Amino acid sequence: MTRTRTAALFAAAAAALLAIAGCTGSGAAGTGAGTDELKAGVFLDVTSWDPANADIGFDGPYLSAVYDPLVALDKDAKPIPALAKSWDWSADRLSLTMHLRDDVAFDDGQKFDSAAAVENLDHLKAGTRSGQAYADVKSVEAKDASTVVLHLSERDDALLYFMGLGRSWMASPKAIKANSLANGPDGSGPYTFDKASSQPQAQYVFKKRAKHWDSATYPFPTVRLFPITDQAASFNAMLSGQLNVQFANAANLPKAQQNGWNVAKKPASWVGVQFADRTGSQVKALGDQRVRQAISYAFDAAGILKAVGNDAGTVTDQLWPSGSEVYDPAGNGKYKTDLAKAKQLLAEAGYAGGFSLKMPMSTIFQAWQPAAEQTFGQLGIKVDWQNMSMPDYQKNAPTYPMFLAVIAMDGNDMATLTDQVTSKQWYNPNPSVEAFPEVKALVQKAQQAEPGPAQTAALKQLNTKLVDLAWWNVWYQADNLYFSVKGITVTPITGMMFPTLRFIQRG
Repeated sequence: MTRTRTAALFAAAAAALLAIAGCTGSGAAGTGAGTDELKAGVFLDVTSWDPANADIGFDGPYLSAVYDPLVALDKDAKPIPALAKSWDWSADRLSLTMHLRDDVAFDDGQKFDSAAAVENLDHLKAGTRSGQAYADVKSVEAKDASTVVLHLSERDDALLYFMGLGRSWMASPKAIKANSLANGPDGSGPYTFDKASSQPQAQYVFKKRAKHWDSATYPFPTVRLFPITDQAASFNAMLSGQLNVQFANAANLPKAQQNGWNVAKKPASWVGVQFADRTGSQVKALGDQRVRQAISYAFDAAGILKAVGNDAGTVTDQLWPSGSEVYDPAGNGKYKTDLAKAKQLLAEAGYAGGFSLKMPMSTIFQAWQPAAEQTFGQLGIKVDWQNMSMPDYQKNAPTYPMFLAVIAMDGNDMATLTDQVTSKQWYNPNPSVEAFPEVKALVQKAQQAEPGPAQTAALKQLNTKLVDLAWWNVWYQADNLYFSVKGITVTPITGMMFPTLRFIQRG
């Protein structure tokens, strides 16, 4: 299975920029906007109204206003019905049958049915960005007017999760065929786009649709989304009352608490060192487990989180999100900072004097560079930093034996397995599973296990083994943070850089 996550670095890195920024603006103390309508400060402008080209991280608020998904997620990132009222897996889990609603129409009046669903799913499968979710879907057929069947080439236990994450928005088939979605949305969602009141890159206005099938989930009569990249401006807009929800900066947490705002957070990305050369094909030393462990022991993860990340996260050696069923709190601390232990391991591996290598560097990682330079220096590891632009970093980092990383995480345990361990990604160019028989056996055990407790148990075993092997050097899991005024609650979802509208409620 190959599921390429092309936006993982940029989405996570954008959030990381907030965590490392200083306090963003003083502003007069205020209580924020009222709750009569939703006024949310999101981080980026909409990248595309076409669900096949939209960014799964930041476009969620926009697309969730105007489109209905086949599958949604609940607060625990578990798939739940939406336009697909229910679904059934075949015994071999290679066929997914979905039973559809029959009371929905698009903006242009076309009825949503199985033919519309097939048109959309084929469009999403062929999409530049959305196609990653359907890597294992070989075909889709309309069984009858209200039933579709997805036929898979191999089992994919994360498919429904990715559909719910933002890869099953249904658009008008006419708009898809006319290639007109680039000009604006055409969906059946809980809101209609008020184009006349909207201004690109400044404000997007949505009015609640009359008699929407899921109206109770969307309590606000009007939604205004403000793309504000400048976090000083965003926070001051929150203070002045222009916003009542904000994609937030941890540095502003004291002021948010002072104003009595609600604070919501969730793990969003892991920060640390990615070992791209675990077999030692480029740098022999990295093929020795003891060397990777030494690097893990040497870093002061708690100090880095405090100094760089404003303590907005969880210090951990693990990559499965804290709070997930696979994550083991008791297993933390294996690599608690111990420089003496690190040097001992290097000496045992034959590298008492360290070794030399090249690593890439880009502007966004410069906040972590001093800690990395100091730590590597203490171990005698001589790093020749290669400066490059951010786009070049994603392109070139995989060619280096190891590099500093901020990688988006998933809220689904099997998605974590495929995206972070088994499949070739830009940030994991050499998965190396075949070179480690114990890892390969545990991966297969998880992939073949029945979803539920048996699969979770297998993933826990794998997680323990990967930490022991120092498969990566995770320093901490960074949180995404959201502020909202009293009367509005935000439920963050790992995997969504900004929650879709169903996760912003009155209360």
